[in-house]
Amino acid sequence: MEPAWRQQGRGRGRGQEGERSRPPMKERERPGVGRGGRTRAGPGSGPGSGPAPVSVQSKFEEIRKSNQAAAQRLVETRLSSSSSDEDEEDSNHGDGQRGRILESTFTTYTNQTGGDASGLARTGQYVSDLFQSGALTCLICIASVKRTNSCSSCFCLFHLPCIQKWARDSAFLVSSVTDEDFGQKAHPWPCPKCRAEYPPNAAPTGRTYMCYCGKLQDPPPDPWLVPHSCGSVCQKELKPTCGHTCLLLCHPGPCPPCPKMVSVSCMCGKAKPLPRRCSNKSWSCQQTCGKVLPCKQHTCSQPCHSGMNCRPCPRVSVQPCVCGRQRAERPCSSARWNCQQVCGAPLSCGNHTCEVVCHDGACPPCPRSDSRTCPCGKTKSSLPCTEEVMPCGDTCERRLSCGKHTCSMRCHRGTCETCRQEVEKECRCGRYRKLMPCHKEYLCDSKCNKTRSCQRHQCRRKCCPGNCPPCDQSCGRTLGCRNHKCPSVCHQGTCYPCPEAVELRCTCGSSVLVVPCGRERSTKPPRCKESCRCPPSCHHLSREAHRCHPGPCPPCRQTCLLPLPGCSHTCPEGCHDLVLVRSQQLAGPWEQPAEPAFVKKALPCPPCQVPIPMACFGEHEVSPVPCHRRGRFSCGRPCGRPLTCGNHTCTRECHLVTDNNKGAGPECEVCEEGCSKPRPPGCPHPCPRPCHPGNCPPCTQMSRQRCHCKISLLYVECTKLTSADDQTKINLSSCNNQCPKELSCGHRCKQVCHPGVCSEKCQQKVKIRCPCKRMKKVHTHTHTLYLESGVKGLKVSEELEAFEKRQQRGGRRLKRRGRKEEPDEGRSQTTWWRRSLLYIVVSVGGAMLSVATYYLLATPTDSG
Repeated sequence: MEPAWRQQGRGRGRGQEGERSRPPMKERERPGVGRGGRTRAGPGSGPGSGPAPVSVQSKFEEIRKSNQAAAQRLVETRLSSSSSDEDEEDSNHGDGQRGRILESTFTTYTNQTGGDASGLARTGQYVSDLFQSGALTCLICIASVKRTNSCSSCFCLFHLPCIQKWARDSAFLVSSVTDEDFGQKAHPWPCPKCRAEYPPNAAPTGRTYMCYCGKLQDPPPDPWLVPHSCGSVCQKELKPTCGHTCLLLCHPGPCPPCPKMVSVSCMCGKAKPLPRRCSNKSWSCQQTCGKVLPCKQHTCSQPCHSGMNCRPCPRVSVQPCVCGRQRAERPCSSARWNCQQVCGAPLSCGNHTCEVVCHDGACPPCPRSDSRTCPCGKTKSSLPCTEEVMPCGDTCERRLSCGKHTCSMRCHRGTCETCRQEVEKECRCGRYRKLMPCHKEYLCDSKCNKTRSCQRHQCRRKCCPGNCPPCDQSCGRTLGCRNHKCPSVCHQGTCYPCPEAVELRCTCGSSVLVVPCGRERSTKPPRCKESCRCPPSCHHLSREAHRCHPGPCPPCRQTCLLPLPGCSHTCPEGCHDLVLVRSQQLAGPWEQPAEPAFVKKALPCPPCQVPIPMACFGEHEVSPVPCHRRGRFSCGRPCGRPLTCGNHTCTRECHLVTDNNKGAGPECEVCEEGCSKPRPPGCPHPCPRPCHPGNCPPCTQMSRQRCHCKISLLYVECTKLTSADDQTKINLSSCNNQCPKELSCGHRCKQVCHPGVCSEKCQQKVKIRCPCKRMKKVHTHTHTLYLESGVKGLKVSEELEAFEKRQQRGGRRLKRRGRKEEPDEGRSQTTWWRRSLLYIVVSVGGAMLSVATYYLLATPTDSG
C-alpha cells in the first residue's frame, strides 16, 4: 500500500489539466490561445448580487454572456496543456506569420551583426519549436506542451502540474532518506533532465507566471509576438559574462552569443588590437609564442595560443635525478625523477646511515636518537641509538583487538595474540546468545524480512541488525518513453525521465525535429519543402514530382507503357504495379465475416485491344479482331470444303483446317452416309464401307453353298465366285473329299468330290486265287478273270521256283510270312468301314471350320 502522497500524484502529471505552476521557468502558450483556469464570470454572477427586478433585455444579456463564458471554457479545455492531439495550422498562412514573428524577434540582433544570423541557430530552434506541432513535449508525462516551464540550465520544457509534483516528490524522497519530517526542513530539488539543483524557494507554486525575461507577470497573449513573450528586449546577462546583455526580444531558450564589436589584442599580446565580435574575441596572430618553458632551457615554439600556460616541452635533455648522483636523458616535461638508490648518507648520530630512497634536501634525524620505551610502553629509557631497549618483564596489558580484554603475556616485541577468552555473545540482530571465543563474531542464520529503502525488495541479509543497506539491485522499470529501462539502482518513487532525445526526420532527411525519447511515435514528422526522393516502387524510372511527405507515396498515375506480351504494342492503361485489392478471408460457418482487408498487388497488363483485320478459318470474310485475340476465327457459316469421299461437302461451322490445300482437312467432318455405288454382277451384298471415293473394294463376305456330293456346306468369298471362270467355280464348289458314291462293282468312287455321274472304271485292287488254291495274285477289279484258261502250267512252274527259294531261306520263316500273306477278307472289310467313318468325320469338321471362318470374316469391324 503506497502512502497518500504517492496515491495522489499517480500518473506523472496527467489528469491535472486545470493546474498551472511556475518553477524557475516560464509558462508558454500557443498564439491566440487563452490561458486555462482564468475564466471570468459575467456581470451579475457574483455571490453578492441580490434579487432585483430585471427586464427582458437584461435577462437576454445575462444568458448571452453565460453562453460565451461556457464556450470559452470549452475551448480552453480542448486546448489544455496535456492534450496530445493537436491540429496542424494552415501551411501557407502559418509559415508566413511564423516568419514575420521570427524576423521581428531577431531584428535587434541582426542589426548588430550586419544580417549574420549564424549565432541564432540554437535560440532559433527553441523559438521555432513553439510553432511546430508536437515539438514541445513534457519529459515527465511525455505529452504535448502548450503551457510550459523551461529549465534555466538546459531549457527543457515541462508542464506546470508535472514540475510542481516533481519538486514535491523530490523533496519528500530526500526527507525520507535523511529520516526528517517532511515540511520541517526545505530541501533542494533537481531538474528532471540535466539534474541541475534549484533551491526550495524556486519550487513552482501559485497560478501566476512570468515572461521569458522575467519582467512582466502573466503576459497577455499577442498574435504578433512569440507566445508568452512580453515583447520587450530580453536584457539578460550573457554567458560567458562579457558585460553585455541580450539584444533579442523576450524569447525562450538560451540567449545567443554576444554580437557586440570590441577592440582586442591577440592571445599572446604581440599584435595590435583589432575589432572583433565579443562572443569570438579571442584570436591568434600566428606568431611564435617564445615564452620560456618550465624546463628553463627551451622556449615555446607554438603559434600564438590561448591560456597563460604553454604546452609541455616536447624536447629531450640530460637531467639529474633528485639526489644528483645520476644523469640521464629525460623529456623536458618530466625533469624531476628518482634514481631508486638508497641515500646512505651518515645521519647526525654518526652511527647509522639514511635509509630513504633518492631524495633532495637534508637527511632526516636518526629515529633512535629520541626517548624510547620498552615494547609494552611502561618503562622509559634514554639509551644511545646503538643499544636496543630490552623488555621490562612486566605483564604486557596492551589492549587486544577485541577492545575489551588486555594481553596477559609478558612484555614482548611484535603484535599481541588474539583474544581467546570465552564470553557470551549476542548475535548482530539480537535474537540469540551463545558462548564463544571473544575474537570471533557471532552471526545467526536468520534472514531479515524487512523491506529495503526501495520498498520493493526484502533485505534477506543474515543476522541483520536493522539498519538494512540500500537496495543494490537495478531498478529495471520501464521509463515513460516505453523504449528504455531505468538504469539506476532500485529506488523509491518515480523514475527519472528518459534523458535520451530522438531526432525525428522527414522522409528525405532534410528537416530534423528533436523530440524526447518516447514522443516520436505520436509526433508528426517535420514538414519539408524539398521534393520527395523516394525511389519509384513501380517500373517507371522516376515518380511524378511532389513534395516530401510522411508515409507511402501516392499511387503512380503515369501510363504503364510496358510492352504487351505477344505483340509489339504497349499498355495504354495507368500504372498498375501496386493496386489496392480486396483480400477476401474465408470464415467458417460459425465465425463472423471479417471486414475486407486491402492489400497491394501488382496486376497484370490487360489484353491488347488494338483492332487487327483477320480472315476467318474458311476465308469467307475479313473482320477486325482485338490484338490479344488476333488469329483466324469462325464466321459461323458452313465450312463447304469437299470431303475426302469426293461426293459431299463439310457441313460443320467454319473451323480451322491445318492442311494448306483447298480440300477437306483432318478437322473436317467424316462422311457418315453409306455407299450407294452399283455392285458387281452376281454379288447380292451391299458395300460395307461408308461413302468413299473411287471403286468399291472387293466383296469379302462369304457365300454358303453345298458341295458337289451334297454332304458338306462350303463358304467361299463372294468376289472369288463372281470373278471365277467355269472350271474355277467347279473347283471352288468341291469339298476336296472322296466321293461317297458306290460304283456298280460295290466299291466307293475313288475320285474327289465332283459334279455329275461317277466313272465306272474301278481301280480297287483285289486278291484272287487260282482254282487249285495254290497261287494268289493282286489285280484290279477289271482283271479278276485269269489263269483259268491257259496259264496253269506257267503258274505251276512259278510256284515251284518260289518253294525252292523258301526252302533255301528257312522253311519256318517262310511259313510264317506265308501266313501273313494270306488274305483276310473279313478284316479288310472292317478296315474299309473305319476309313469311311474317318473320312466322314474329317469332312464334317472341315465344313464346321469353314463356317466359323466365314462368320469371322463376314463380321464388320469398327473401322469398316
